[in-house]
Amino acid sequence: MEYTTLGRTGLRVSVAGLGCGGSSRLGMGYGSSTSEAARIVRHSLDLGVNFIDTAMIYGTEEAVGEALRGVPRDQVVVSTKSQIVIDKRRLDPAEVVTNLEASLRRLRLEYVDVFHLHGVRPDHYGHAVAVRETLVRAKDAGKVRHIGITETGPFDHGHQMLRQALADGGFEVLMTAFHMLNQNTRALVLERARDSGVGTLIMFAVRRIFSDPEMLRQTIRQLAAQGKVAPELARTDDPLGFVVHEGGASSVIDAAYRFVRHEPGVDVVLFGTGKPEHVASNVASILKPPLPDADRARIVALFGHLEEGVGLTLPEKREDDDRGQHSGARA
Repeated sequence: MEYTTLGRTGLRVSVAGLGCGGSSRLGMGYGSSTSEAARIVRHSLDLGVNFIDTAMIYGTEEAVGEALRGVPRDQVVVSTKSQIVIDKRRLDPAEVVTNLEASLRRLRLEYVDVFHLHGVRPDHYGHAVAVRETLVRAKDAGKVRHIGITETGPFDHGHQMLRQALADGGFEVLMTAFHMLNQNTRALVLERARDSGVGTLIMFAVRRIFSDPEMLRQTIRQLAAQGKVAPELARTDDPLGFVVHEGGASSVIDAAYRFVRHEPGVDVVLFGTGKPEHVASNVASILKPPLPDADRARIVALFGHLEEGVGLTLPEKREDDDRGQHSGARA
């Protein structure tokens, strides 16, 4: 495993982070038990993963807590989250602190390393700042080490909320959507985060669009018909096939992880699954070298201009297709 420092927090974290949300939710999304989900977490720890990301809404905090029993606290970095708006109602800051305390009980921890305000929309950012001020007291009490914020990728393609957060400077960690067909994060978020020392967690590195060839074909054809990608991409059944070759990626999913992992400004790439055999393959892809320069340049040239949030819609739950489904801010 490779490790890096998460922004200015000083936390040493694995570059591959286990996401406990997404459609799979450690397998609980299609019927796995808490104990089975906990085994996914422990398997990840065995491979050197020390960053675990969960959330109140995921329903996986208890599985994480079970998995961490007996693990020295200083050997794992735990991130969890609370929404600040539920059913269009803005939560009182005290309610968010109550959610934090409930998360700690489910996780069986005295503190979390990073506590995020979850899936914040641009028009709710002012409320997020008010909640953050209350969380500072929880931080002073030792219940939280660092305060973060996550965007809602499907509803904020231009990263407006995170741009406000980076200008504000009050959050130490952020979670953002970034992948081969959604690259505007580079200039709008990653460069600014790197310059200001804000730690970055990448969600949506792999989405169903990369594991479902028909979905990818249809999406590319729609974009071509709209004049947003080169017409020749619509005439092939394998528009990303050029990344798979000897000396290149072993699959489109492998390419997707490697493309994101080596982008300047990226600290942790989140992956997730409910299948133990997929843990090792996801981690292996994240730890591989960068894509060949020519392949990366072609991906940027073909798709770097897109601003539509391609592939960011929440995936359908599919038990047979969870390699790469991972934690991300939900709406």
